[in-house]
Amino acid sequence: MTLDSQPSNGAHIRLLAGHAASGRPVFEVLPARLVDAGLFELAGSPGLVLGCAAGDVLRVADDGQFEVTEQGGNLCVQAASHGPFTPESFLELRSAVEDLGGIAEAPPELRFIVGTISRTVSQSAIEQTMDAWAAGVDGVEWWFGNGDQADASH
Repeated sequence: MTLDSQPSNGAHIRLLAGHAASGRPVFEVLPARLVDAGLFELAGSPGLVLGCAAGDVLRVADDGQFEVTEQGGNLCVQAASHGPFTPESFLELRSAVEDLGGIAEAPPELRFIVGTISRTVSQSAIEQTMDAWAAGVDGVEWWFGNGDQADASH
C-alpha cells in the first residue's frame, strides 16, 4: 500500500479507481489519517473511487483495493459531465450542498465534483437538490458513490 506522509499529522492513501482502456490501473490519492496498523480514516470523499466517503475507516491493500471496515457518517455524491464544469455551476452546487450541511469540492480544472453530505440528511432531500442542480447543467450525471447508495445513479 502506498502511503504518502504530509507535513501535518495526516497522510494520503492511494485507492484503485479502476483500469484504463490499456488495462493499466487508475488510482485516486485521498487524504487520510492512520487509525491503527493498516487502517485509515478517510479525510475526504473520493471523486473517482466508488464505495467509500469521508469518515469511513478502510483497510487498503498494496494494489489499492480496499475494504470499508467501519462506515462513517457521510454519503459521497459524485458528478461528472462531458467536459469540465463551469465555475458558476460548481459554485451553484457548492452552495446547494452547503444548504444541506455538506461540502462540495472539485479539482482546479473542474473535471468532476464530489459532495460529502451527512447520512442524517434524507436521501430524497439530496436527490431533489442534485436533480434541481443537474437540470441546469448540460450533460451532467450524478450518483451516490458509497454504501448502499452506490448503485443509485441519475
